[in-house]
Amino acid sequence: MNERCFSLAALTVLELSPPEMAEVAARAGYDRVGLRLIPATPEEHHFPLIADAALRRRTQARLRDTGIAVLDVEILRLRPETDVACDFAAALEVGAELGASEVLVAGNDDDEGRLTDNFAALCELAERFGLHPHLEFMPWTGVCDLSQARRIVATANRPNAGLLVDAFHFEHSGSRLDELAEVPRHWIRYAQLCDVAGPRPDSMDEIIRQARQARCFPGEGDIDLAGLLAVLPPDVPLSLEVPTQALRERGVSALERARGALTASRRLLDIIC
Repeated sequence: MNERCFSLAALTVLELSPPEMAEVAARAGYDRVGLRLIPATPEEHHFPLIADAALRRRTQARLRDTGIAVLDVEILRLRPETDVACDFAAALEVGAELGASEVLVAGNDDDEGRLTDNFAALCELAERFGLHPHLEFMPWTGVCDLSQARRIVATANRPNAGLLVDAFHFEHSGSRLDELAEVPRHWIRYAQLCDVAGPRPDSMDEIIRQARQARCFPGEGDIDLAGLLAVLPPDVPLSLEVPTQALRERGVSALERARGALTASRRLLDIIC
C-alpha cells in the first residue's frame, strides 16, 4: 500500500464549510485539507474564514479533533492592480494561523514583468509567516503553461517560491514531461492530482468548464498520470482536486465523492509504484 500523503482540495467538495471539510477529510481517510480563503470567482459560494473569527475557531477545533492538518490555502490572484501587502497580508496571516505551509497563487496578469515582481513581493511577505507561495499555471491565465511558470519562478528567485503542477492544467496546456523533469525539486512541495476524459477541447470556455466542474477520479480518464507521477518528486503530498458536478447533481454526497477520489488515487499509485 502506498503511503503517500493525500490532501482534500476545496474544489472537490466546494459546498462544505471548512469545519465540514475537516470532518469529511477525516472520515474519508485523508491526511490534510486545502482551504479556500478567497473565492475563485465572484459567483462562488464562499465561507469567509478571513473575516469570521468564530468560523476560524470552529475550523481550528474541528481540525484539532479530527487530527487533520491544513496543507495549503487559496486562491491568491495576482492581477494588474494587485497591491500585495494590502490585498494578501490578512490571508497569509490566517493561513499561518490555521497551520498551512503552502499557498496557491494564480497569475491573472498578461504583463509578465509586473506579475514576476508581484510574485516576488508575495514570496517576501509570505516568508514572514513561514509560507511557500506556489505559482499555478492554467491555460486561460497570464501564466498559461509550465514553461512560463518556470521562467517566472526562476526570475523571482525567492527561497520560498514554489511551482504548482495540476494534472489537468499540465495536460491541457500542452506542457511536457521532459521539461518538468528539469524543474528544481525544491520548487515542488505539493501537486494536484485528477484526471479528465477525452482530448483537449478546442474551446477555452469548455476547458474552463471542465476544470471547474467535470474532472475525473485519477486513473479514470486519459491523462498520462503514470508518466506525471514518475517525474514528480516521489514524496510530495498530493492534493486531490476533482470537481465532479455531475455526481453532485445526482445526489452523490461530498463524503462519497471525497472517498471515491482517494480510493481511485490509492489504487492508481499501487498499480504504478
